[in-house]
Amino acid sequence: MTLTRPPSKLLFALGLAALAGCTPFPELSSPASEAALAQPYPDLIPLDGLNTRMETSRITPDTAPAIEARATRLRDRAARLGGPVVDPATRGRMRTGVQQ
Repeated sequence: MTLTRPPSKLLFALGLAALAGCTPFPELSSPASEAALAQPYPDLIPLDGLNTRMETSRITPDTAPAIEARATRLRDRAARLGGPVVDPATRGRMRTGVQQ
């Protein structure tokens, strides 16, 4: 008959969970002062009266070309970053150093 040892990490995690479950919840004092609690509740208003639309548009006729130019610059930068990290001469020196 073979006995297997229970995984120690699992037992440790269960022990921590049990210990945390036994911790009493701390008493919380009232975060608001007596003066704040004596104030009346604010009036509730419907959202229909709020102006949620932007009055002016920030899109101009120059916006599309500017975005296209930025996208082109980002694509070019990504293409430059796609090359090898270590140049061939350094890679050769590294290989000879490992073989020695």
